[in-house]
Amino acid sequence: MTQTPAHYKFWPKRLPYAITIPDVSLWDNLETNARRYPHKAALVFFGQVVTYRELLQKAELIAACLRGLGVQKGDRVVVSMQNCPQLVMAHFGILRANAVVVPVNPMNRAEELKHYISDPRAKVALTTADLAPEMAKASDALPAHERLGHLITTHFTDAFDAAVAGDDAPPAAWRDWLTTRHAPPALQGGQVHDWVEVMATTSAVPALTVGPGDMALLPYTSGTTGLPKGCIHLHSSIMHNAISAGLWGTGSPEGVVLTVVPMFHITGIVPLMHGCIRMGVTMVIMPRWDRELAGRMISRWKVTSWTNIPTMVIDLLGSPNFASFDLSSLSGIGGGGAAMPQAVAQRLFDQYGLRYVEGYGLTETAAPSHNNPADNPKQQCLGIPIFGTDSRVVDPDTLQEMPQGEQGEIIIHGPQVFQGYWGNPEATAQVFIEFEGKKFFRSGDLGRVDEDGYFFITDRLKRMINASGFKVWPAEVESLMFKHPAIQEACIISTLDAYRGESVKAVVVLRASHKATTEQDIITWCRDNMAVYKVPRTVQFVDALPKTGSGKVMWRSLQEAEAQAVAPN
Repeated sequence: MTQTPAHYKFWPKRLPYAITIPDVSLWDNLETNARRYPHKAALVFFGQVVTYRELLQKAELIAACLRGLGVQKGDRVVVSMQNCPQLVMAHFGILRANAVVVPVNPMNRAEELKHYISDPRAKVALTTADLAPEMAKASDALPAHERLGHLITTHFTDAFDAAVAGDDAPPAAWRDWLTTRHAPPALQGGQVHDWVEVMATTSAVPALTVGPGDMALLPYTSGTTGLPKGCIHLHSSIMHNAISAGLWGTGSPEGVVLTVVPMFHITGIVPLMHGCIRMGVTMVIMPRWDRELAGRMISRWKVTSWTNIPTMVIDLLGSPNFASFDLSSLSGIGGGGAAMPQAVAQRLFDQYGLRYVEGYGLTETAAPSHNNPADNPKQQCLGIPIFGTDSRVVDPDTLQEMPQGEQGEIIIHGPQVFQGYWGNPEATAQVFIEFEGKKFFRSGDLGRVDEDGYFFITDRLKRMINASGFKVWPAEVESLMFKHPAIQEACIISTLDAYRGESVKAVVVLRASHKATTEQDIITWCRDNMAVYKVPRTVQFVDALPKTGSGKVMWRSLQEAEAQAVAPN
């Protein structure tokens, strides 16, 4: 007889243990709510409201345009934008065109972007006009057969009034960024199209032919070796977690969600964007974090739910204007990516009656695989496996299940788990195991399970740095840094950071011909060639890196030395 999981004792009594997924594509969620709530606000961006009907219409125009540009069923289309209404329109437009969304971090530079164009064999990309030159530069640097054929660009002011004032206005420091009109770049061997042109398309919308078993999303994740890998997600796996988000969080169409977590990230895409569209709620969109704007938006639009990373909450609570913000509408707050400090979680509860609910998931699991029950959350805890999900802690070497309370690798089986890595069967084989007759994904995270069946992170099996919730993979940063003419060798490690939790540090051996190179020279070059969150905050020059007898860099010894150097006396 199978033993009842311990966490079922704390399972929300109103919810089933597993859910049935509708036999439709993700497009159905938008289409249904555009019919149900045509005049309801779907998106709010600096005071500009987009209704559900308008969102559907604009997504259909994008789908028609893509079809006119030759996009066929299953083709991969890149989207690289900060949060804005056009990102949501592009995302659903690609799905409506029967194609696959490749979400890309807009902080990436040309050297990084090349991989996101060539690996999924994308021929079309959508981006904001300020980022278009970098995307074109990346495409131009590729062999002719790997380049983009079309680049669609939009200005932020395509979605809001540049003259907006009052509480809805963007921060003064953002004005130039958001309102400057950029000339389109040239695209070698391809064409650049303006958003206004796309919205005026007369092409027909293609027939909807995708279903739950077709690929919908190809988000990329990095790892301990090599270049980022695309995670194949079907409409069904994204649909599962979109529905889960609403049910688990007691969502309803009356909700108003502050959307500041990036919608190029799996959390912003699935439980937020898709979860909100599925429920028919209103998303109040922020393109990036600003604590004063967040405070005003929560107050102005009566935000009911806010998913975030803990540093955002800490920052908001520290605002000198905090007393002027009205948080009384908030009924749900939570997040993941990093642990919420216990003292801050306690303050939220003591002052506002809000329990900060933490969850856990990866790109490979379409974000949440675990979540804390809203009625019984534990602090600094991953939570319990969600609907239809089985998760265990096993010895990473023997793959035997560990006793309660003992550390091992977290493995996950469930309907939200991805199909495998795009074009990389070897990497796929390495992360899946058979356990008790089922296929489980190896998370690479070390954790334990307590007596109540709640999961806790204890360490990392994978070499990774967590900077304010952004995952930085040392192997990827090292690979980019080796392109610097002065660098002979580089090893990336983490260093403690009072605000970000961890920051990136580079230990570098310079070539004999470039000994005059400074720390700032390296940092400046990195800023020009990689996303800002990956850039080393500090650079340490050494004569040689410690190595094993086989020549492998002993990064652990450098990491341990760094930990000892910054440890309090």
